[in-house]
Amino acid sequence: MPNVTLAPRGPRRARLLGGTGAALALLLAAPLRAEPTPAPEPQPDSRINLRIEPKAEKAAEPKRELRADPKAEPRAEKADAKPDPKADPKLERPTADTVAVPTEAPPAKKASRELPPVVYARVSEDPLPTYTAQTFMDTMRAAERYQVYAEAGGWKTLPADFAPKPGDSHPAIPSLRHHLTLTGDLPADAPPSDRFDPPLVAAVKAFQARHGLPDAGILGRLTLNALNVPADVRQRQLRASAQRLMGSNFGFGERYVTVNIPSATVEAVENGTVTRRFVAVVGSPDKQTPAVETRITDVNLNPTWTVPVSVIRNEIIPTMRKNPGYLAKNRIRILGPGGVEVDPATIDWNTQKAVNYTLRQDSGLDNSLGQIRIDMPNRHAIYMHDTPSKSLFAGSVRFHSHGCVRVGQVKEFAAWLLQGTEGPNGAGSTWGPIEIETAIAGGERRDVKLVKPTPVAFVYLTGYATPDGRVHFRDDIYGLDTPPAPAAATPPAQDVTTTGAITPRAPLPRSPAASVAPAPPPAAVQGLSAKPASAKPAPSRPAAARDVTTAPAPATLPPATAQQKPQARRTAPPVRSPDGEPALLPPGLVGGRG
Repeated sequence: MPNVTLAPRGPRRARLLGGTGAALALLLAAPLRAEPTPAPEPQPDSRINLRIEPKAEKAAEPKRELRADPKAEPRAEKADAKPDPKADPKLERPTADTVAVPTEAPPAKKASRELPPVVYARVSEDPLPTYTAQTFMDTMRAAERYQVYAEAGGWKTLPADFAPKPGDSHPAIPSLRHHLTLTGDLPADAPPSDRFDPPLVAAVKAFQARHGLPDAGILGRLTLNALNVPADVRQRQLRASAQRLMGSNFGFGERYVTVNIPSATVEAVENGTVTRRFVAVVGSPDKQTPAVETRITDVNLNPTWTVPVSVIRNEIIPTMRKNPGYLAKNRIRILGPGGVEVDPATIDWNTQKAVNYTLRQDSGLDNSLGQIRIDMPNRHAIYMHDTPSKSLFAGSVRFHSHGCVRVGQVKEFAAWLLQGTEGPNGAGSTWGPIEIETAIAGGERRDVKLVKPTPVAFVYLTGYATPDGRVHFRDDIYGLDTPPAPAAATPPAQDVTTTGAITPRAPLPRSPAASVAPAPPPAAVQGLSAKPASAKPAPSRPAAARDVTTAPAPATLPPATAQQKPQARRTAPPVRSPDGEPALLPPGLVGGRG
């Protein structure tokens, strides 16, 4: 076998030993004799771009490396520039097909201190207010119209599996067209068809918007449930809502605020138009938000929360017996006479002595009222406020509070309320979102009085009409639209399982002789049904807990007569237990501002 010797530098020369076999070996090795182009001098960081070959003593060259590589550099030159992988731990171990690059460990990510973005449920963008001076008459006209629908047989119930997609045909589509034509969602001159065509899809969207449902034009479960509510039930909702408005003397003015409890929304109305509609969380069915008409007078920044006596007795004392650090963890101070702070360890929590002290939660992000409280004096001691539990604003069903109304995007709402009020920098300054954020960041409690109090009405409208003739419906979450049944009779079954999204609470039975309705339903004392003047009042029952601490309820109320007008939004205060305290309230949700 002939031997071939390669010169380390310059043109390679072969020493031939033998005859024809040596010449053949020289011909086979000819590609290796190609003169490589001299490589430029390597830059300081050129080692990152060099192709690094494995050492001959460690591994055999792959066969494909015997081919000439015109881009390859002479071994001697590469040897000077090739870094040692063992000497530099920052380089990956190279192979014949890889390029050595630094593999510095990425810097550890710092934990973000920013709060996750708050998600808010989508609300209607209709510029027409829910509640105006004409709502009563508009709703009564709508109730008469739906009475005609009910007497004519209403509309057919759609099958439970009815879920056509755009372009589909279905035998129940003519019934859907008839329903939406009656309610004005589908034009009367729309051509008849058994297909779910674009005009019908648009009509379904209009129906969904009127019922507070996602207006995507898709016939889902909630939309189908709302379509299957009978006409007589819709007529009852309209009539009951109108009756709850009777006797109202609410002063609307150019600027006012409406909270429609079944909609769980707050409307800022100016010059007859909704300038902004905010997501809200209202009272749960067993802790109902009452109907209220009053005025907003102040905006409290960084409010404190004074714990009601009932919460101290029923929640704080039992908790402190098990967990003595509860008050410190929740930044709740105990204040004695003169506002002197008292050490919790000096109080015997096995007794009821703690009720003789004032317990106050410091302001801050975790305060139960959040960072802003909207002050609106009323006999129920309810108000609107921020909350640390902002995830509840994302739900489509927002009936979770204990009576007060939590407002999403409350800082924008406060800025709207404070329009025209002198700002923090004196004359000429205003209270905008930046000024509110700056004042809150200071951490100090600050009460800003509105230059002009803003009227606010909490209403319970499950059915109402707007000036454009459209009729809107919401769930009867508190079960106030169903007439009470006589005590001796079996309560009638609900007309429908649901009027949209959730199951209404079953109405409470009421004695025929009762002149005072059970608390807490706000509309129970609004005179929806007349009672004989000689009837005796029924025994009162404990009211459901609210975000309130109010005076004791009177023993009796004047009996209603057939000639008396129902008094809208006049609700009886919650009945107290024998020990003089209202029903149990969880900490962190109720109480005065301190």
